[in-house]
Amino acid sequence: MSDLLGFVLSGLVSGALYALLATGLVLSYSASGLFNFAHGATAYLCALAFHELHSGFGWPAVPTALLLVLVAAPALGWGLDRLMFRKLARVGETAQIVATIGLLVALPALGLWAVELLADAGAPVKPAENQFGLPGVGPSPATSWQLTDGVGIDSDQLITWVTTAVVAVGLWILMRYTPLGLRLRAAVDNRPLVELRGTSADRLSSLAWMLSSGLAGLAGVLATPLLGLSSHDFTLFLFVSATAAVLGRFLSIPLAFAGGLGLGVLQNLVAGYADFAERITGFRTAVPFLILFAGLLLLTRRRRTAGTAAVDTPPVDYLAGRSWARTWGPWAVAAGLLALSFYTVTTPFWSGLLAQGLAISLVFVSFTVVTGLGAMVSLAQATFVTGAALVAGLLMSHGWPFFAAALVGTCAAAALGALVALPALRLGGRSLALATLALAFLADQVLFQLGWLRNGDTGWEIPRPVLGPVDLSDDRAMGVAMVVLVTAAVAALGALRNSPSGRAMLAVRSAPAAAMASGVSVVRTKLLLFTLSAGLAGFGGVMYASFNTRITATDFTAMTGLVWLAVAVAAGVRRPQFAVVAGLVFAIVPHLVSDYVTESVHLPVVLFGLAGLALANDPDGYCAAVSVRMHRRRVRAAGAGTGTGTGPRAAAGADAPGGPAARPGAFADPAPAPRAAHGGGHAPEPDGALCLRGLHAGYDGAAVLHGVDLTVRPGEIVALLGPNGAGKSTTCLAAAGLLPPTAGRIRVAGRDATRDGAVRRSRAGVVLAPEGRGVFPSLTIDENLALYLRDRDERDAVYERFKGLAARRGVPAGSLSGGEQQLLALAPLLQRPPKVLIADEPSLGLAPRVVDDVFRLLVEVRDTGAGLLLVEEKAAEALGVADTVAYLAQGRVSWCGPRSEVRADRLTEAYLGLAADGNRPTTKGVTRP
Repeated sequence: MSDLLGFVLSGLVSGALYALLATGLVLSYSASGLFNFAHGATAYLCALAFHELHSGFGWPAVPTALLLVLVAAPALGWGLDRLMFRKLARVGETAQIVATIGLLVALPALGLWAVELLADAGAPVKPAENQFGLPGVGPSPATSWQLTDGVGIDSDQLITWVTTAVVAVGLWILMRYTPLGLRLRAAVDNRPLVELRGTSADRLSSLAWMLSSGLAGLAGVLATPLLGLSSHDFTLFLFVSATAAVLGRFLSIPLAFAGGLGLGVLQNLVAGYADFAERITGFRTAVPFLILFAGLLLLTRRRRTAGTAAVDTPPVDYLAGRSWARTWGPWAVAAGLLALSFYTVTTPFWSGLLAQGLAISLVFVSFTVVTGLGAMVSLAQATFVTGAALVAGLLMSHGWPFFAAALVGTCAAAALGALVALPALRLGGRSLALATLALAFLADQVLFQLGWLRNGDTGWEIPRPVLGPVDLSDDRAMGVAMVVLVTAAVAALGALRNSPSGRAMLAVRSAPAAAMASGVSVVRTKLLLFTLSAGLAGFGGVMYASFNTRITATDFTAMTGLVWLAVAVAAGVRRPQFAVVAGLVFAIVPHLVSDYVTESVHLPVVLFGLAGLALANDPDGYCAAVSVRMHRRRVRAAGAGTGTGTGPRAAAGADAPGGPAARPGAFADPAPAPRAAHGGGHAPEPDGALCLRGLHAGYDGAAVLHGVDLTVRPGEIVALLGPNGAGKSTTCLAAAGLLPPTAGRIRVAGRDATRDGAVRRSRAGVVLAPEGRGVFPSLTIDENLALYLRDRDERDAVYERFKGLAARRGVPAGSLSGGEQQLLALAPLLQRPPKVLIADEPSLGLAPRVVDDVFRLLVEVRDTGAGLLLVEEKAAEALGVADTVAYLAQGRVSWCGPRSEVRADRLTEAYLGLAADGNRPTTKGVTRP
C-alpha cells in the first residue's frame, strides 16, 4: 500500500506540471485557434532565466519566480501574439503548425545563445544546457518529510502541489464567474461573432496568450529542480502535456487539468507495476505517447465541411500560362551549372558541403509530397529516414549490395509510413501532426532501441556505392550523382503534379468533400501520398547516411525532423525546386555563420527556427514570395489598363444592354426617379442611420461590389433583394465592418465609419445578425444574453417576454432548435435597440410558424427607432414588412424605392425563378407574393 501511495504522490507532482502546461495549451488554442507547439519552449526559457538569475546572479528565488511568471512570461506571450500569432490566425493550418514549431526550435537556442553572450561579456552566468539537480523556489537543499514508512515528500513537491491547486481554483473562478472568462469562452465558439458583439477578439487573444505564457513560465520554474535544464526534456514534457489537452478536446480547461494529473499518476503506476515493460526497452518513457496517439484516434472529431468548401485555398499560380522554358528553364540551367561546378570551381570542402546539401534535399522533397500536395503535416519524416538507413545498413552488413539494400530500406520506410498513416489519416491538421510526432517519439524510444536493428551505439557502416568506373567516395562524383538524383525527383514530382492523378491530389488538398463528390477517394489519395513521401524520405536518408558513411539510431531524432520541417516549409513546399533550395541553405548557412558571424552552434538553429515565422506574412514560403507579389502587381496593372478584372470600377456586366442595371423599371411601376437618399450619387442625408456610398468590396482581389449606394433611415426596414451571387451578404459584411471596403464610404448616424472595424462599428450601434445563427453554442442561454445585456433586470425582461427561453436558461444554446436560436439572437435587441440592425437571411432553415415570429420581432425592433437592412430570399415575407426595397444585381443597386412601387410578378420572375403567369412556385421554399 505504501508503494502505491508513493507512486501516486510522485505522479501527482509531474501530473501537476502536465496540468499547468495543458491548461495553457487549451487556453491559447481556445482564444486564437492556434495550437502552440512552442509552449514547452516558453517553459524552458523561463526555467533557464530562473536558473541564471537565481544561481548565477544571486537574485532571491521567490521574487525572481514572481517576476518571470507574472511579468516576463506574459510579456513574451503578448509580444508573440502581436508580432506573429494574430497574423498566423489568418493563414492556413500548415503555416500555423510549422511557424510554432519554428518557435519551438528557436526559443531554447536563443536563450542558450544569450547565456553564451553574457558569459563572453563576463557576466556571472552558470552552465545551462543539460544541467540537473538545480535549486527551485523552495529551500536548497529541499526539506523532506516522512509521511509513512517508505513514503515521503519534499518542499519542492509540496510547493508544486499547492501552487497548482491555487492556480486551478483561480482559473476556474476566472473562466466561470467573471466577464473576461465569459468573453474568452465566447471566443472559443465564434471569434467573428465576438467582434460583432463589440469585443475585440485580438485583445482577448492577447490576454489568453499572456495567461498561457504565464502558466508555461510557472510550469518551467516549478519543473527546474525536477527536470533540470534540458530543452529536449522540456519539449517531451510539452508533448506529454498535449495528451492532457487532447483529453480536454482542446476546449475544456477542467478536463485538460484533470487529464494532466491523471496522466502523471498513470505514468508512475505503469512504471511501478507493469512487469512486462521491463522486457521492452524504452516502453515506460513511451507510455504517454501511446496514450496521446490513442487519445487522438478516439477523441478527436473532424468538423463536417460543405461539399464545395475550399479547405485549403490554393495560392496564386504565378507560372500559369508560361512556357516550359520559362517554368523549368532556369532550374535546368542551375542544375547544369551546379554539376559543372564540382569539377571546375569548387574546393574539396565546398564539394562535400554541396553534396551534403543535395543529399538532405531528397529528404526535404518528401515534405513537398506530404505537405505540398497532400496538405498533411508529418512530424515523423526523421523516423522514416532513420528506419530506412538502419535497415539498409543491417542488410549491407550481411553482404547485400548497396542498391538492393537501399531499395529494401526505402520499401521499409514506405511500409512504416503506410502503417503510421492508416489509423491517423482521418484526423487531419494539428491532430495528424501530433499523431505522427507521437509515433516518431515511440520509434525513438522503442523501435530504434532494438539491439538487432541499431547495432549498439556504433550503428552500421554504409559505404558509398561504386557505379562502374565512377567511385562515389569522391565528393565531386557524389555531388554530380546527387544532382542527377535530385533532378530526377523534382522532374518526377513536376510530372505528377501536372498529371490527372496530381490534379486529383490537389483537389483533395483544396476541398476534400468536393473531391469525394467527384469520385476521388480521399483516404486512398492521402494514403498514397503519405506512403510515397515516407519512401522518398527513406531513400534520401539512405543517400544522406551514405554520404556520412555511417548511421546510428540517434543521428536523426524526432527533434531533428522538426528542424527539417521548419527549414523546408519556410522555403516553400508547393514546388519541389524550393526543397532543393532549402537543403542547400540547411547545409551552407551554419558554415557561413561559423566563419563570418559567430562560432556558436545556437545561432544557425535560431535562424532556421525563426525562418518559420516568415510564414505569418508569406504562407507559401520565401522562395515564392517575390514571384507571387510581382505576379499580383502585373494582374492589377493589367486589370486597371483594360478596365476589367479587379479594377475598382469593373462592372462585371452590370451595365450590359438588357441587364438589370439597364432596366430600372423592370421591377417597378412607372414612377418618378427614386429618392436621392437611396439610389442617387448625392451626399448622404443627415438623418440616415446607415449610408453606403460608392461602396466597392471583394475577396482576395476579386471585386464583388461595384459602387453600392444605399441609405437606411431610423425606424425604416430596407429589404435588399437579388439573385444568388449578387453581393447581398458581401454588402452585409462590409456594412458591419467584417469586410473592409476597397473604395467608397460608410456612415453611421452621420459619422464616417469607413475605417472602423467590426468592434468599433458594433460599439457605434451597428448589429449584424449573421446568416445562420448568431449565438454561441457552448454557452448557456443566460450567458449568451449576458454578453449583450449585462444588467440582470434586462435579462429578466427578456425571460418575461420569451417564456421558452426562461425555462431553459441554463441549457447550452447549441441544444436549441434553429428557431429558438434565432429568437435568442434577436431577443436582446428589444431591451437595448441598436441604431442599425443588419439581418442576413434571418429565416434561413426555419419552419413557417417560426418565420412569422422572427419577422414580428424584426418589426418590433424597427418600431424602437432602429434602422433595419434586411437581406432575405423569402420575398413575400420581406415585402410584407419592408418600407423600402432595393434590388442588387451584379454588385450594384439597380433600383431602389418604396415598397408600394414594386411589381411583385416581375420581381418573382426575374429573381426567384418563378413563372410569370403561373400560381405554382418552381423554387422550393418560395411563396408567390
